[in-house]
Amino acid sequence: MASQVHVEVVSVEEKVWSGEADMLIARTTEGELGVMPGHAPLLGQLAEPSQVRIKLSGGGEEAYDVSGGFLSVTENGVTVLAEDCAPAATQATAH
Repeated sequence: MASQVHVEVVSVEEKVWSGEADMLIARTTEGELGVMPGHAPLLGQLAEPSQVRIKLSGGGEEAYDVSGGFLSVTENGVTVLAEDCAPAATQATAH
């Protein structure tokens, strides 16, 4: 099993972020979801508004505020397709 998952965050206007990650966390209309390597395929509708967090190896994190759109998990990775997407106003901090 792969140790990282390929993540792409895309808005209507542009590709916002692309790379390898340990985990992606997103809130869908069905609840919060964590996607790690080997996750089962799924298609979910993103909750509005919500935040997508990308956990990077080494402890770093990317976070984006999203509005509208979908989350798709396939054997090739995770794609977040958001109507609107911007870097999060406040980054989560570890305690």
